Amino acid sequence: MTRSHLVFRLSFLTIVALLMAAIWLLLRQLGMPASFAPSVLSDWFAHQGALGPLLLMLLMILAVVVGPIPTLPISAASGLVYGMFHGTAIAVVGALAGSLVAFYLARVLGRDAVQQKLENNPVFSARGSQRFLFIAVFLTRLIPLFSFALISYAAGVTAIHLWRYALATLLGMLPMTFVFAGLGHTFELNPTLTVVAAATVLLVMSTLPLYLRRRPHSRLSRWLQLDGRI
Repeated sequence: MTRSHLVFRLSFLTIVALLMAAIWLLLRQLGMPASFAPSVLSDWFAHQGALGPLLLMLLMILAVVVGPIPTLPISAASGLVYGMFHGTAIAVVGALAGSLVAFYLARVLGRDAVQQKLENNPVFSARGSQRFLFIAVFLTRLIPLFSFALISYAAGVTAIHLWRYALATLLGMLPMTFVFAGLGHTFELNPTLTVVAAATVLLVMSTLPLYLRRRPHSRLSRWLQLDGRI
């Protein structure tokens, strides 16, 4: 790694860290509640007037990039205060923006190192299967049990193209964001259904490579453009 590359990476990391800190300080300065209950958040956003949607998007960006902050209650609060459709749009824009920041942060900091070690891997190499990665991101975005932040960072070190990642993220998170924006006060996850859905996705993602390795010339393998390398 050249000195200029190192300086760029450190500078980018510093800028992102300062930006996230600035967002947090701004939200706290404006009185953001400590509770992330949808009803509490929605009341606070409603009292922010025209700034409310912008503050909600900033909070969503912070939640995605930083990670421990839950995103689903923010989506529910967005639906409560701005309605199902407008609330969904605001939450989706914020989540997508945050996911792109996390994706690019991982790509800048770790993509080269991963690619060098796994240069022949069909997922992590520069020649990785774009269709397989698109499906993987899309499926994991559908299930709220998977960390939105973790998926964003993990995708950043794979071979997936930025536009494919953004599209898979958008399509994958729309259904659940719409659902939770519509739930509002009745915001609640069904633990059993969520775990079953997550387990199903994990089963598919773990067994699919084994199937494709045994059937390298199958229609599915050719469609995924794996060329028998998985």
